[in-house]
Amino acid sequence: MRRWLVEVSVALVAVALGLFFAVNSVSEGDGAPVAVEAVTGVLAVAGLVLFRRTRPVTLALVLIPLGILFAMPMGATPFALFAVGLRRPAWVAAGLTALHAVLVASIYLIALGSTRLYYETVIFLVLLHVSLVAIAMLVRSHRQLVASWAERARQAEEGQRLRVEQARLAERERLAREMHDVLAHRLSLLAVHAGALEVRREASDDEQRAAGLIRETAHDALEDLRSVIHMLRAPAENQPQPTLGDVPALVEQSRSAGVEVGLTLDGGEGVPATVGRHAYRIVQEALTNARKHAPGAPVRVAISGCAEHGLDVAVRNALAPGGAEMPGAGSGLAGLRERVQLVGGRLEHGPTAAGEFHLKAWLPWPA
Repeated sequence: MRRWLVEVSVALVAVALGLFFAVNSVSEGDGAPVAVEAVTGVLAVAGLVLFRRTRPVTLALVLIPLGILFAMPMGATPFALFAVGLRRPAWVAAGLTALHAVLVASIYLIALGSTRLYYETVIFLVLLHVSLVAIAMLVRSHRQLVASWAERARQAEEGQRLRVEQARLAERERLAREMHDVLAHRLSLLAVHAGALEVRREASDDEQRAAGLIRETAHDALEDLRSVIHMLRAPAENQPQPTLGDVPALVEQSRSAGVEVGLTLDGGEGVPATVGRHAYRIVQEALTNARKHAPGAPVRVAISGCAEHGLDVAVRNALAPGGAEMPGAGSGLAGLRERVQLVGGRLEHGPTAAGEFHLKAWLPWPA
């Protein structure tokens, strides 16, 4: 509902602004026929509503000459340039604005000559469009800054959750180790001595039965202790976590979204669940960054490793023309670096001489 309200408001303002320019053209006696102005105005407003969000550059390239030749499309041209500044990189918006200013100055000079009206018209139109594009670029930068902060907050929360999980698992492992080292040893000794007393010839029948009961009780206590230790060493959460075997499905999801992804899996059989989970998260973040910063670029994912050398995860994609679109890029990589460091691994990333962005991680393979 809110989006449609915005679209209707933009269309009405574009029509009103176009009527303002058309009335001025008619009053000066150099306007196009009313029917032509009406048709071009309807086409301009329809294109503004339909393509302002999806194809702003194409829309601007069409409306710039129309807005110079006819009066009604002039009302839609500022909104088309505003959409370019809001949804495309700064160099694209600046280039289209400069193109519009040059065309306006050149064509109006031919039509009006070097008169006062020429200078007033050109200065008004150029200032109008430059101001709107500058405002759009500021809004876009603010949105990207907020998105960057939100991403950093998410990565910080993820890192804190990982630290808490690691600390919890370490404490549970320590408790399990102490219980095994102390109680299991003593119960085993108790069972051994009770068994020896049970088979002692000098012992009476009552003593042998008591010794047998002690031995059985010690055995049951050992079984209960093993169950408790198993529970302590089990993960705190029972929710299913992704593993290395889920990476092909993750790649297939990206392919379904239109990304060309190549996957190479070499080895990795029997990789521990924790290592596989970290490898999955690394590939997931790398594919997300590739879609965000280099849309349409092919991505290559290679995973290899064994128990002796650890697990290697490498992701490569071509760099986007003009660089990344979002400022503060690297917050996701910072989260990956923290995740890898928590398990004692290494992470490398950056552009290559071949015009690609590479991300390589090495994860240790615990015994």
